[in-house]
Formats: sequence, structure tokens, C-alpha cells
Amino acid sequence: MNEKKVIAETDLWVREVVVGLNLCPFAAGPLQRGGVAYRVCSETRPATIFRALMEEILAFVEAPAAAVETELWIVPEGLLHFDDYLDVLYAAEQALEDLELAGEVQLASFHPRYRFQDAPTDDPANYTNRSPHPMFHLLREDLLEQALANYPHPEAIPQHNLERLRQMGLEALERRLARIMGED
Repeated sequence: MNEKKVIAETDLWVREVVVGLNLCPFAAGPLQRGGVAYRVCSETRPATIFRALMEEILAFVEAPAAAVETELWIVPEGLLHFDDYLDVLYAAEQALEDLELAGEVQLASFHPRYRFQDAPTDDPANYTNRSPHPMFHLLREDLLEQALANYPHPEAIPQHNLERLRQMGLEALERRLARIMGED
């Protein structure tokens, strides 16, 4: 695994897809301020990935928000099967509840094979959460609430994203992700 390459691909994806397509109108600010941390986990087994993720979440909570507003925790060699990824995601969300961190940290999920429940695999809308590598996005709830409070109609964001990606089409989205991964 080349950690620098993984981070570079992820950063390019954030810049060209998340910010470039305006899928998250709140992402540009932290990116411009240098508030996005990229961390790479080299673990490959779900149980060890889960433990490492929990350690990272605890470190994230302890870090000052001025230093790390948000974090992308990338697992390039593990959780390649989407179901394994979801198992770790659900376990981590439950652990956040158990540790009483659910109101402090939120996990957003991104995976190269992301598929919304009941959505066809080839639905371009799945690309709202498709990323170069399996990753967990750690968000600070208080910063997220501030951003939402200052944004008109945040509830319209998901529908806007679905419509935009469906309009772009599956082939264009596949090409974009392949280019980011250096596979074009």
C-alpha cells in the first residue's frame, strides 16, 4: 500500500467530486482552511479495523476542532466487500451510542461499491457515496449543526445530488472515478 497515493486519490476525489460537483456544500470551507485530516488504516481484517476505528474516533474527539475539523479515515486494503464495510459501520455507530458520543461525532460512509438500500447497482445516485477507497468520514456534530443552521433548505441537498448524478449518467461518473484512481 502506498499511503501517499491513497491520500492523493482521496484528496482529488474530495476536490473534484465532493466539492467540484457540490455534493456537500459544507466541504469547501474545511478543505480551504486545511481542516480536513486524511488518515490511512493499513489493517485488513474487520475486527482489527473496527478497533483501530474506535481508537481513531477517540483521538478525533480529543483533538481540538481548530486543528482537525473533519477527518477521512481510509481503509484501502480492508473492507473491500461492501457488506463487511457495513458491518463495521453499524458496529461503530452502536459503539458511538454506547460511549455516549453519538451527539458529538457522526460517521458518514463512503465506499467504492456503495449502494443505497433497494437501489440498483447501476443507479448513478449511488455515486453520492462512492469513493476511491472504503472510508469513514468523521464529523463533529456541533460544526455540522452550525453549517446546517446557516444553509437554506439543507433537506433538499440529497435530492439535488441524486438528480444531478442521474443527469450526469453512470458512464461519466465511472470515468471520473477511474481517472481519479489513475485507471483511465
